[in-house]
Amino acid sequence: MGSCNVTTFMQDRMRSDKDCNLKAPAHPLETERLAILRSYEILDTEPENDFDDIVKLAAAICDAPIALVSLLDKDRQWFKAELGLGTHETPMEQSMCAHAIHHDDITEINDTRLDPRTADNALVSGKQGLYFYAGAVLATEDGIPVGTLCVLDHKPRKLTPLQRDTLRVLARQVIAQLDMRKALRTAKLLRQEVDHRVKNSLQSLSSLTSLQARKLKSPEAVKAMSDIKARLDAVSTLHEQLYQTDAGANLNLGAYVDSILAHMNQVTPAHINIHAETVAVRVSSQQAVAVGTLVNEFVANAIKHAFPDQQAGNIKVTMTLLPDGQVRLHCADDGIGLSDDLNEGLGMSIAEVACMELGCELKFDDVAKGLAASCTFTPQLREWID
Repeated sequence: MGSCNVTTFMQDRMRSDKDCNLKAPAHPLETERLAILRSYEILDTEPENDFDDIVKLAAAICDAPIALVSLLDKDRQWFKAELGLGTHETPMEQSMCAHAIHHDDITEINDTRLDPRTADNALVSGKQGLYFYAGAVLATEDGIPVGTLCVLDHKPRKLTPLQRDTLRVLARQVIAQLDMRKALRTAKLLRQEVDHRVKNSLQSLSSLTSLQARKLKSPEAVKAMSDIKARLDAVSTLHEQLYQTDAGANLNLGAYVDSILAHMNQVTPAHINIHAETVAVRVSSQQAVAVGTLVNEFVANAIKHAFPDQQAGNIKVTMTLLPDGQVRLHCADDGIGLSDDLNEGLGMSIAEVACMELGCELKFDDVAKGLAASCTFTPQLREWID
């Protein structure tokens, strides 16, 4: 920072401000520090209420007209949130925060006109007249600083112990917000990678069953392989619909079932109509997949067997939320009645496994025409485990 003391500096300033270079030196771990800052992907993003609220609270508690969430880039300081300054960034030469990141705790400059680090700063000597600065470092768990939460004033002053403590606490909240956003992005990328691999695996299995089916001679074996391929395609569809809801561990079952049926409607023959009446109820992803499997099996079976010879018909899926909090799922068609495909073999086995996941029993209702089946289960939510 040079060898200028306060007296010499004030004398030199009257003659020429080129004699003392008071720009803050680079942080000892500058390369690592900049890499960490950029990993947050926060620079040049739009204002957000979470950060704006923090600077408002910091200004109010510290009784300061200006408060900033200041992030130190290579050649500038950029403000994720600002109150009272009227700009979103300044050159590094004007950065008081660049000095503050060299300290672990709060840097407080009671009169910036008398401190060699800031006396020649354009924000101090210019029209802004910022004569007080206090900044709490925004540091990672490893102690690498990326910026500060700071307050400024137009008059020299001191913070009270309560104001200093509040600034520390709010600075920790800023870094917690940055870490949370980074973790969510990482989780999303991981989820996208898992989704990609699952889809590729299911597609590979489906293609493999198609190749194997071409080599088979027995009609029974061909039908069994065709059924397996149909189920793989159904699982792939279920996975895609579940992924598109972007709901994580729990999701809105009604919206999920609606999305499955909307997809099936796109590939359903024109003479068959699919209707849905659902309710908004949150369940675990595991329960959603079980319900989706049941719905998929029933609808796919009805499309395949309930309406032969281009017979027109309807398939309806109804969800009802009962007074005791349970959910009743009812699937019905007005076709020719119960088919062997659902009553026996792989179709029924899949339905039984799905009901086992839901902790319920699938019941076939007595109807005058077509087929109707229902089950009643208790919604469950999945807790995140740290």
